This record gives sequence, C-alpha cells and structure tokens, in this order.
Amino acid sequence: MKSIIIASTSTLHEGSYLEYLLPTLQSHFKNCKSILFIPYARPSGISHDEYTSKVAQAFASINISVKGIHEFDNPENAIKNAEGIFTGGGNTFLLITQLYKNNIMQLLAETVKNGTPYLGTSAGSNICGLSMQTTNDMPIIYPPSFQTLGLIPFNLNPHYLDPDMQSKHMGETRETRIKEFHAFNAIPVLGLREGSWLEVKGDKITLKGSLTARLFLQNQTPKELESESDLSSLK
Repeated sequence: MKSIIIASTSTLHEGSYLEYLLPTLQSHFKNCKSILFIPYARPSGISHDEYTSKVAQAFASINISVKGIHEFDNPENAIKNAEGIFTGGGNTFLLITQLYKNNIMQLLAETVKNGTPYLGTSAGSNICGLSMQTTNDMPIIYPPSFQTLGLIPFNLNPHYLDPDMQSKHMGETRETRIKEFHAFNAIPVLGLREGSWLEVKGDKITLKGSLTARLFLQNQTPKELESESDLSSLK
C-alpha cells in the first residue's frame, strides 16, 4: 500500500528545516530506523554531502538516521533496500535528469507503489505527479523525458503563489502559467501553498495543513479545496 507525504516545501518562514512536518514524519516513518535521501535536485551552493547532513540533522530529532543515495556504489540497490525514502527540493529538471541517468526513475516509482514510505518536498514532490511540466524551475538541463513517477493521477505546482494585487509586476502569474499548460494538456493541476501537503495512503489522497489548495482543470474555473479534502477521485 502506498504511503506518501507530498509537501509543497521543506521550510516555512522563520521555521527550521522540516520543523513543521516533523510530527507527521514521525508517524509516517514510524517503522524506519533509517531512510535513504536523494539529493540530486541541488545544482549548486551546497554539496550532496552537505545537503544530506542537513537532512540528517532534522531527522535525528525523531531518532531516524539518514544516508544519501550518492554514498552508495549502486543506487538501484540503495532504493531496493531502503526502509524509507526522501527526495529533497532544488531544480526539477536536474533531479529528473539524474534519476533517468542512474536508471532509477521506474524503480523508484515501483518501490514506492509497493509500500516503501516516501517523502517529497518541492522538486521531490513535483516528481510524484504524471509529469514535471508544471514546475516553477528554470530548464537548466535537458531531461530525457518530462514523465515522472506517476504516484498520483495529476500534476502539482508546489510553492503556489496567489496574485499580489498590490504588486507592480506585470509578468505572468502562476495561474496564468497553469492555464497555458492546459491549452495543450488535460492533466489536472493542484497548486500547493506553503505549509500544505498531500497524504497518500493506498489509493486515498488527502489534502493536509491549514490552508486551501487551488485546483485547475482544463476549460474550467479554478476552485479552492479545503484542508482534509479527498482528492482520490481526481483524474
């Protein structure tokens, strides 16, 4: 049975890394003594070792150890043997390129679908949908495919921002960009605001956190979904 947490972000304003999620993660990874961390999304500013150390520090507070996938000679075996898996944020184009390059995209999907607990934040959440085409990230590298894990039957837009009516910015809003996606694609898109996450238990998908999420369907007016909404039937 799938057991997944798909979070918009790892860190809230004035909070520490994963702080707001730790009570949820303690329950989510309750049967794990250690988890596998996938740091592939970070293109610069912090090494894979440093990124993994940051994650390990957060998980130490709930008595779970962390090892980075880059520390293993064989990333496929690392995924197969993982008690739990966390993919962190960064650049989605880079993350997907690395997953395909290491031949673990399909394996990761199968492993999570078979019940290994998974956590994704930001880019690590983007890859849970059907494709990465609703990411906010710059295309810094050309991935072999836009297809992602397909753990949920729709796409996500993490870090979703509402239009600021006081701003003088004249560029596209997130809503405009998602509507552009729907000019050519019928896949539903869920805009996840900071502090919100999806809880996936088997085939049930529930919106968690204190905020609403914005749902975009092709040729329909966007609508707000309340926390605890059931998204299981969304396709």
